[in-house]
Amino acid sequence: MKEGEAETVIGASVKVEGDFSSEGDVLVQGIVSGSMKTKGNLRVDGGAKIKADIEAANASVRGEIEGNVSTKDNLELGNSAKITGDIVTKILSIEPGAVLNGHCSVSTEGVTGESEPADVQKPSKEE
Repeated sequence: MKEGEAETVIGASVKVEGDFSSEGDVLVQGIVSGSMKTKGNLRVDGGAKIKADIEAANASVRGEIEGNVSTKDNLELGNSAKITGDIVTKILSIEPGAVLNGHCSVSTEGVTGESEPADVQKPSKEE
């Protein structure tokens, strides 16, 4: 999700408390506490702080989250991401420098249905 594509923007000077629900894409640059659900994509920019359980179709995190994160498809943790909580996703991408303190479940079914463990690919060794 690029700047300007988000339907909802929680700016850097904004603090949201309570249950947040959206049908579209959400960009968080400020502070959110409570719960957060979107049927669209979620982007958490660096400097953003979320103290909530999160559900989204896809999420890209570069800020801080204290709570559980569930995505139906993709979860990307950027190099400045810090998550304290459990994550459930279908596809997980973690950049060097990201911090995850919690349990991680990656399955072919994401957060719905019967889950099967995803295949793990070992890095190829270049000789």
